[in-house]
Amino acid sequence: MTNVREQASWARARLGRCGPSVDLLTACFDRHEYAPHAHDEFTVGVTTGGLEAIAYRGGRIVSGPGSIVVLEPGEMHTGGPAAPEGYAYRALYAVPALLTDGTRGTGLPHFREPVLHDPELAGALRRAHTEVSACPDPLEAESRLPWLLTALAHRHSTARADTGAVPGAGRIALAVRERLADELLAPPSLAALAADLGLSRYQLLRAFRTTMGIPPYAWLAQYRVTRARGLLEAGLRPAEVAGLVGFADQAHLTRWFRRVLGVTPAAYRNSVQDPGR
Repeated sequence: MTNVREQASWARARLGRCGPSVDLLTACFDRHEYAPHAHDEFTVGVTTGGLEAIAYRGGRIVSGPGSIVVLEPGEMHTGGPAAPEGYAYRALYAVPALLTDGTRGTGLPHFREPVLHDPELAGALRRAHTEVSACPDPLEAESRLPWLLTALAHRHSTARADTGAVPGAGRIALAVRERLADELLAPPSLAALAADLGLSRYQLLRAFRTTMGIPPYAWLAQYRVTRARGLLEAGLRPAEVAGLVGFADQAHLTRWFRRVLGVTPAAYRNSVQDPGR
């Protein structure tokens, strides 16, 4: 890390159109030290550069690049640089229910070790944080963040995972696909869909992922791209098309269009347009 400056930015992602929100912090400090404080939520962070020292549970822990830090609700802590180059991290603040949805029992997950080394999960958390912060699409946030937080609880806490199979996974996935396709401009939340089907959100996500191989937000994005192709072929501009198929804006459309088709919407439109139309 070089040329570190004191900076922090916040984003807020809503889990579904009417669901609870999750705050996302991106911070980079070379001198800043937090005063002792506690949060009502779980703090889940990924250190992205430098070294951070945290006073926690009567001791001192140090987190380096790629480490996951989990601070439990109500636990007093501080934070500050542990190296001359400072520290940088991404963190989200999650209500306990987001970590317990896919677990059995009624107690909160307990993390004996606050600093965790799990490169796969750390990478997934960092990517989700980055992408959801940049474009806080409610369905994407609800599909990705609770799933990763449940995985965190499964892998590293004392909570017992709910590993039972979801009966009728194919039927569940089909029902979810139909609802999302019918309401692509304002898709229902996964929590609402799960309640309609008599499931938890985690069960719905697991059934959909097992059947389709991708989470609901990714399926809907690909469906929107398919619809967008037809509108672009009809001569509409990408900025118009984005809103007509439910993307937040043209940048959101472009991100997914390139992922699915490898080109931008404008390039696709130019390549398929009939000059005589």
